[in-house]
Order: sequence, then structure tokens, then C-alpha cells
Amino acid sequence: MLTLKNVKKDYQDFQLDCSLTLSKGQIVGLVGRNGAGKSTAFKIALGLIPHEGGTVVLFGKPIDKITDKDRQRLGISLAESGFNELFSIKEITSMLQNFYPQFEKDFFLAKCEDFQLPLNKPVKDFSTGMKARLNVLIAISHKAELLILDEPTAGLDVIARGEILSLLQEYLEQDDSRSILISSHISTDLEQLCDSLYFIDQGKIILNEDTDVLLDEYGILKVTADQYADLDKAYIEKAFPASFGYQCLTKQRQFYRENYPEVVVEKANIDEIVLMMMGGN
Repeated sequence: MLTLKNVKKDYQDFQLDCSLTLSKGQIVGLVGRNGAGKSTAFKIALGLIPHEGGTVVLFGKPIDKITDKDRQRLGISLAESGFNELFSIKEITSMLQNFYPQFEKDFFLAKCEDFQLPLNKPVKDFSTGMKARLNVLIAISHKAELLILDEPTAGLDVIARGEILSLLQEYLEQDDSRSILISSHISTDLEQLCDSLYFIDQGKIILNEDTDVLLDEYGILKVTADQYADLDKAYIEKAFPASFGYQCLTKQRQFYRENYPEVVVEKANIDEIVLMMMGGN
């Protein structure tokens, strides 16, 4: 579906050097703090901004060979893009019918009603949550094969985020060949949705792992200074000082449980892994 290989983009105070792969039927999450490079990577993947090195392949074609017909296979929600907010949903519906031959008008309007989105009110008067719901509805309402969603749950409360994630689950259940590339700095949102996660920091991918592996095999070790000195560090990914000694991230939680019964070994959640990978020494 999509491949970025050693894609580079240089700004005055920021450099992107990114590789990722999204296959058919796969849901991949790009996780990183604000400013880490998520939006830049997405814009390059869509051909919206040029890149200065590496390759981008979308639907098996170099990005500069993508046609308008290919673009109809995409469902996109980017933070700084969308329809003019002076338009109403009624007006947007007419435009979507012209843009996309497979636009599902009845589905789209029914979902707008479910979410209590007024049809005749300018989008500029919508709340943040209403705009987010609308953006995702637009992306999924024309039988897109690939969704590219940049921070679709940013700034939303738990209920609104849950509604959007449910929408995406419903979209996937309709056709198991569909794919999603989604970014967020709220890793727990992606934990329940994604097959694998890429962690990006300062423009570089620092970790790529299947979500199941992250949850089932990674762990946090809490050790004293003496325990740390005697520890086999072959499977330590990151470590940094703590009040009790050291806190360590490992991909082999079970190894340390079996071989160091005196050491505290805890299951790591996604947020802890992110913090350790981006903040550990």
C-alpha cells in the first residue's frame, strides 16, 4: 500500500529521515510527541510537499506517478487541511458527490445525524469534537482503500476519541483488505487499533514493533545500583537513573523474571515504552 524508504526532508531547524511500510489489510500507527515529524512524513507520503532523498511508493507507484483515480482510493484527514469552514455539511455533501464516484451519501448523512452534526450550519461554528468527527466521516465515506489520518483524536475528550476509534473499527470490519496509517501522540488510542507501531522522535524512527510484542514482551526493570551493576544488559533497550537506582526498558521481560527473581520486573504499557525510548539514556 505505502512505503517510505530513507525519506529525507531538511528544514532550518529540523531534519526528517524516515522509513516505514504499510501493507494491505494492515493498521499502522506513527507515535511521537508534537513536532516529532509525523505530519511532515504524512505530507511527503501524499506528495503534498517534496522530499530531498529516499523513495515514496503509493499503491505500487512512485509518488510522482499517482493519478487522480489513484487519489480517489485514499481517505485523508490532515490537521491543516479540509474544506473551507464557511461551508455547511449540506454544501460539502454536494462537493463530495462530485469528487468521489463511490461516495456513500446515505451513510455519510446518517452518521452526521448520529453525531448530531447540523447540516446547514457553517463548519466554523462547530466544536473541536464536531470537526474531528466530520473529518473522519469524510475520509471513510467513499470506500477508500487506504486511510491516512494525522492526529484525528487530538484535543478530544475520552468519549469523543472513543467514538472516532469506533468509526475506524467499523470501517475496517467492512473490508479486511483496507489499511490505515494513523498518527497520534496519545499512544493508548492506537494500542487497541494498530497491528504495529512506529515511534518517531526528532524526525527519526527509533522503534518499530508489533503492538502484541510491545504489550506481551516488553517490561520495566526497577533495580538498585548494585543490582544494575550485576545485571546482564544484553536485553536492556534503555536505562536511566531513578531515586531507587535505575529504571530499565527491556524487550525480554520473561528473561529477567526467570534469571533475576530478586529484581522488580513490571509489564510495560505503550506510554511507558514511549517515555523510556524518548527519555532514557
